[in-house]
Amino acid sequence: MNIVYHENTRTFHLYNDRISYIMTILRNGHLGQLYFGKQIRDKEDFSYFLEMSERPMSSGIYENDRSFSLEHIRQEYPVFGTTDYRQPAVEVRQENGSRISNFCYKGHVITDGKPVLPGLPATYTEADEEAKTLTVMLEDAVTGVQVELYYTIFARGGVLARSVRISNGGTQAVRLSRAMSLCLDLPDREYVWQQLSGCWARECHIRTRNLEPGITAIGSMRGNSSHEHNPFVVLRRPNADERQGEVIGISLVYSGNFRLQAEVDAHDTLRLLAGVDPETFEWKLESGESFQTPEAVMVYTDRGLNHMSQTFHKLYQRRLARGYWRDRVRPILNNNWEATYFDFTEERLVEIASKAKECGVELFVLDDGWFGARSSDRAGLGDWQANRDRLPNGITGLAERIEAMGMRFGLWFEPEMTNKDSDFYRAHPDWILATPERSQSHGRYQHVLDFSRKEVVDAIYEQMAAILREAKISYIKWDMNRSITECYSAGWPADRQGEIYHRYILGVYDLYDRLTTEFPQVLFESCSSGGGRFDPGMLYYAPQGWVSDDSDAVERLKIQYGTSLCYPISSMGTHVSVSPNHQVFRDTPLHTRANVAYFGTFGYELDLNKLSGEENEEVKEQIAFMKKYRQVLQYGAFYRLKSPFEGNETVWMAVSEDQKTALVGWYRVLNGVNGTYTRVRLEGLNPSYCYRNVYSGTTHFGDELMCAGLITSDETAGQVPAGVKPYTDFESRIYVLEAED
Repeated sequence: MNIVYHENTRTFHLYNDRISYIMTILRNGHLGQLYFGKQIRDKEDFSYFLEMSERPMSSGIYENDRSFSLEHIRQEYPVFGTTDYRQPAVEVRQENGSRISNFCYKGHVITDGKPVLPGLPATYTEADEEAKTLTVMLEDAVTGVQVELYYTIFARGGVLARSVRISNGGTQAVRLSRAMSLCLDLPDREYVWQQLSGCWARECHIRTRNLEPGITAIGSMRGNSSHEHNPFVVLRRPNADERQGEVIGISLVYSGNFRLQAEVDAHDTLRLLAGVDPETFEWKLESGESFQTPEAVMVYTDRGLNHMSQTFHKLYQRRLARGYWRDRVRPILNNNWEATYFDFTEERLVEIASKAKECGVELFVLDDGWFGARSSDRAGLGDWQANRDRLPNGITGLAERIEAMGMRFGLWFEPEMTNKDSDFYRAHPDWILATPERSQSHGRYQHVLDFSRKEVVDAIYEQMAAILREAKISYIKWDMNRSITECYSAGWPADRQGEIYHRYILGVYDLYDRLTTEFPQVLFESCSSGGGRFDPGMLYYAPQGWVSDDSDAVERLKIQYGTSLCYPISSMGTHVSVSPNHQVFRDTPLHTRANVAYFGTFGYELDLNKLSGEENEEVKEQIAFMKKYRQVLQYGAFYRLKSPFEGNETVWMAVSEDQKTALVGWYRVLNGVNGTYTRVRLEGLNPSYCYRNVYSGTTHFGDELMCAGLITSDETAGQVPAGVKPYTDFESRIYVLEAED
């Protein structure tokens, strides 16, 4: 790992054993992009990568010189209107109305380690030797606005983290109307674009398209990163697949409005931009003030999609998630929501928890309905005190009863919201986001609190902290069930209203930071009607998130498969729920519901008292299995082997760090008859280890399982013998492979 600056050619080269990133200072003082890809040898001059040549009808910067135009030069942080007609990375509106800027090189510094981004989540280092950071300073001489471009290259993996700090060093106020975190100009468009899209209950479906001239983009203007589009995209070469080929992944560490876009120009060069959504953003910078963009993380590999995913998994597990629970296996929980909804008493909860404890559950979670006048979703949000009619001993008393059973206790909050039917709203009607003299839209009968205001965040913090200080609470499910509308804050002047979306999410981060600092051993799980804010920004504070409100095992195959493109298995909240499922009303076998949920944090979303004795014995076996193998399942290397988006079967696997244990999840949606014989080639095993297949009792060397494959055929490939339990739709198996001594 190194960062080299070649003075004679004014060239920067960032590299480790995986990647190289090369830039140069252009003739006009701007920063130009030369190369991003597989690691290449360092040398002084890479200027031939610039591909700068005169093109017909291009506008030139210098008088009587047509050879230099920004229209066809790859750049690091481009502006609009000075011969570059593509979408810019930054736009500064000045007091005279001009949006023209000219950011020229002023200097640079190279430091060990990685700087902290104040108020924002970001990847981090624990030792200086883990990374190096290049900071390049640019300045606009007319306005005095300064730009600092941060590039951190990690010692291990093809990872580059980028962000930008913009400061007003002039005497007049300016307004940022665009401040992207990353611009990456690439020399060609021969990539396939992949995104994770969907909506509530079918999040993170993989969508694929070819890049054509024009703009391909995803984003959110909802105030949260959204169910519709995750802040993550992949560019892969057309011949790349899970196992081989060039792949670039871009992930934005942010939980608010965002945009990721690829622009292909008339000459088939490609500009990728990532950052805060510019349509809903404006930021006033008074003299001396600064704005910090969120961090964007770039991963390059020439070893296919799975290697890109594993790079993200390792980075986000170990150097984005933080704290007590970062490296620990997660407790197996039972959540009461689908078991009771709002209809419960303390005794009913204790009854559910007692059966859960009997089956081996480690954590009981009380969901919505425990506070204020909360008997439905129409009232009570904001009044974070126990409803004594339901819980006569309060949260403290219930928690003590659960703890006395030998389990931990967890609690649901939705701290960013209020109902108009609440004491909190009646005391502070101006504390919601609402535009004067306009209608106030609701979602789920609730309104969004104005977290851009410190006094609002303070008030919610004091209520939550009071409960956490008093009661024995080990886990918090932090929900957020609606997007922002009428985004206006009564606490800020008119010329600051363009800042409210971003200030809101900064307030969310501030509340998370205060709570996780004061209560470091509480496990936080983020939720936003499921996956509406499942993003890297949340992962910094909450090491796991509820992937989707849809807990149907068949639907979860696509949701969890897509999510794994960027996010580690340890971050995915996965539960066994009742059958028929409450979202799609599908009947699925109990073992299949568990076999899908194993590849995540694992828990139950039902009342185990309502299962048969035989089913409860099966649940006990499932919990014992998860306890035995959760280290491998949650922290092992994860491989996608067969995609649910491409056929009737899904296969994935996790391999322990020492390669001695592997668990293969095999899932078939619809049953067949007289079908083909099937096998799947495994990944990540040690070729020389001999593995015993616990499912079949057979033994195979690792090279055999990876080259010839694991046989997955069953009796549906022939005729089911008499006396053999028939297979059904929604069948699944877990193959356990243990290396023999």
